[in-house]
Amino acid sequence: MPLSPPADRETLHRRAIMMHGYRRADGLFDIEGHLEDTKTYPFVNQDRGTIEPGEPLHGMWLRLTVDEDLLIVSCEAATDHSPYSICPQAAPNFAALAGLRIGPGFTRAVKERVGGVHGCTHLREMLAQMATVAFQTVYSSRRKRELADPAAAQASQNRLVGTCLAYAPDSPIVQQRWAAPQPG
Repeated sequence: MPLSPPADRETLHRRAIMMHGYRRADGLFDIEGHLEDTKTYPFVNQDRGTIEPGEPLHGMWLRLTVDEDLLIVSCEAATDHSPYSICPQAAPNFAALAGLRIGPGFTRAVKERVGGVHGCTHLREMLAQMATVAFQTVYSSRRKRELADPAAAQASQNRLVGTCLAYAPDSPIVQQRWAAPQPG
């Protein structure tokens, strides 16, 4: 169902974020994201002069390589377009995310490693979405493992229950998927 019809308006800013999850031949997974910001009007920028309509103000890439358990094996960032010439210098710092696991505490750990003056706001913001894409990408591999291992299935249930409306402890989804066996 779409949103209600909007009021008369004019587009001023566009942010496009594209993310993909890949299975690699070596058994790892690559999660890639690209962010691009454009304006519909020209404006003067301190380092770049006039930025024309449709010309990217921000153009950034991020690749996380993760294993099936969402451990980050490596992280690579690149900045093609930025408002200031210094901005691309933050990209190499994102390699410091190697060794983190996507899960509880991930956002805090990211801030510790590439927060503030050590990173880039736009690349950091992409990481939360990329974490979700990583989960979705490795899901089928993890699900196969859960079906073969009751302990893994229980761990999955523990991670998901209470995270959204569908996974509320009393939702029909949780009741159907993880219903306790009835005494016989």
